[in-house]
Amino acid sequence: MGSAVETLCGQAFGAHKYEMLGIYLQRSTILLTATGVLLTLIYIFCKPFLILLGESSQIASAAALFVYGLIPQIFAYAINFPIQKFMQAQSIVAPSAYISTATLVVHLVLSWVAVYKIGLGLLGASLVLSLSWWIVVVAQFVYIVKSESCKYTWTGFSIQAFSGLWGFFKLSSASAVMLCLETWYFQILVLLAGLLDNPELALDSLSICNTISGWVFMISVGFNAAASVRVGNELGAGHPKSAAFSVVMVTSISFIISVIAAFVVLGLRNVISYAFTEGETVANAVSDLCPLLAITLILNGVQPVLSGVAVGCGWQAFVAYVNVGCYYVVGVPLGVLLGFYYKLGAKGIWSGMIGGTVMQTIILLWVTFRTNWNKEVEEARKRLNKWDEEKEPLLKD
Repeated sequence: MGSAVETLCGQAFGAHKYEMLGIYLQRSTILLTATGVLLTLIYIFCKPFLILLGESSQIASAAALFVYGLIPQIFAYAINFPIQKFMQAQSIVAPSAYISTATLVVHLVLSWVAVYKIGLGLLGASLVLSLSWWIVVVAQFVYIVKSESCKYTWTGFSIQAFSGLWGFFKLSSASAVMLCLETWYFQILVLLAGLLDNPELALDSLSICNTISGWVFMISVGFNAAASVRVGNELGAGHPKSAAFSVVMVTSISFIISVIAAFVVLGLRNVISYAFTEGETVANAVSDLCPLLAITLILNGVQPVLSGVAVGCGWQAFVAYVNVGCYYVVGVPLGVLLGFYYKLGAKGIWSGMIGGTVMQTIILLWVTFRTNWNKEVEEARKRLNKWDEEKEPLLKD
């Protein structure tokens, strides 16, 4: 839901409506905090939910104990994500990196003390995790309030943050659907693999491949944020050609890096599993999956960037529909068909789901290629004026 503030803050900053960034930050925080209250109920009753899903009472109790300590983290997330997007929209990245690095060191020390010295176990680990996120939130907010970099974009708390919440909620909901469908898609791959005839081997090999994919995917996440910020800034500033050029450049760079990563994986396909575990059987299974992993890496070099472009333009609702069709109408059923009916196992499930990703990527490429960027500039202006009271910008060119 927080990517809505990414769209609006990016466009508002480009349009020099600096004071609106603080308003959008507060609106998003209000909505995400309210959503956190609903999520808290799920956390509180997680033990009976897990037992209902077939988990043993012992595992459900241990998981519930850990989850209870994560409840404060929900509300840290609700504040942290809008803050990060607020800062990224202004190209302020280094302070968050420094704060996160320092917090990581503190987190490691506190976790060791809580788990091993005090003996709090799972509850201690989760409570420290929640505390660490709140340290990040407080440190970033102090930076926003005290820094000269945010003196025009943060002008204090405002009652205006409570206006226009319904429209903001609709964009936030579309953002949540878009991102959740993407995040859950390949998690289903692991879930389906557990139903195969030899689930242990399938899960071992898929876990290794998913870990490698996740590492490389983080590079694309960076380009996703860059695409969203740059496109949003340029649209808000009324520069359609610059927005289009930004899309071409960021997609090209991400694609080149992903292709290099794919070739590295293929070159190391016979030995790459030994970085995670021993055993020739698992190594052979991972080697067999590496061509699919390479294809996934290449797709992940393009698809997340295009999703970032969609966020910068405010296309979340459209992409949510595309994701439903490509992922869950095509990808998952095709994966089940190949994996179970045609007995291709993990390769079949993954191949089918790659088919859904390919379809989604082609659609997003086509839509992006056909985009009328002058029209997107007008849409950005309308979107900003919808919640703005036509105030004069604090700074001028």
